Amino acid sequence: MHAKPQFKSPNTEGQKIFASTCAGCHGLDGRGGERAPNIAQKREVLRLSDPELMRIVREGVPGTGMPAFHSLASSQVKAVVSYLRNLQGINQTVELPGDPVRGKAVFYGEGGCSACHMVAGSGGFIASDLSGYAHTHSVQEIRSVITQPSQAADRQGRSAVVVNRAGQQYSGRVRNEDNFSLQLQSLDGTFLFFLKSDIERLEYNSQPLMPSNYSSTLSPKDLDDLVSFLISSAKMSEPELAGEADE
Repeated sequence: MHAKPQFKSPNTEGQKIFASTCAGCHGLDGRGGERAPNIAQKREVLRLSDPELMRIVREGVPGTGMPAFHSLASSQVKAVVSYLRNLQGINQTVELPGDPVRGKAVFYGEGGCSACHMVAGSGGFIASDLSGYAHTHSVQEIRSVITQPSQAADRQGRSAVVVNRAGQQYSGRVRNEDNFSLQLQSLDGTFLFFLKSDIERLEYNSQPLMPSNYSSTLSPKDLDDLVSFLISSAKMSEPELAGEADE
């Protein structure tokens, strides 16, 4: 009597290979570190097709720290890419906690989210594009970010007021800053560049740009609907990302 052959789950095998060959640089969650970039959330990576990702794993990226893994069999490379897609949230099926249609109305209406954020090319640009945000964040994480914005946001996540030596005042979101210069983006989209030597006063807003009262201004149902809209939007962006990779 012959024993039945044992087959490994591609995700299980991919997870093991990723942990042993990729996580040392990219982290176990794929979100990067000091040695390598975030490959779970970075849009440039999300829009790559599976064949492109497989080629990068096999051949590496010349001129960077990404080595080639010629020792991996094609099936192993495919398993790694499949596991990476799980980390990116693309292969996962998520149960929606609410109504995405109603959530869209909250996003563009009473929630006021679209004043700063964009989804699928529609909305503001002063804050991050949320089109694919739900790919890499769970229902709980999305809800938490909405109701409890981080009080430890870095300076580039906040707004600032600049007064130059001529007494002119400007405000906007900090986009870039170093020891010698500062770049702001005003609410109308204009980029403003300042040399630190020309700044008389620089004041950072002590609060994050993200409103902190959504837990009281939006009902639990509104929050469920809003989260569902973001999840549905991320799912709809998958064909778009694939299309961009094929262009």
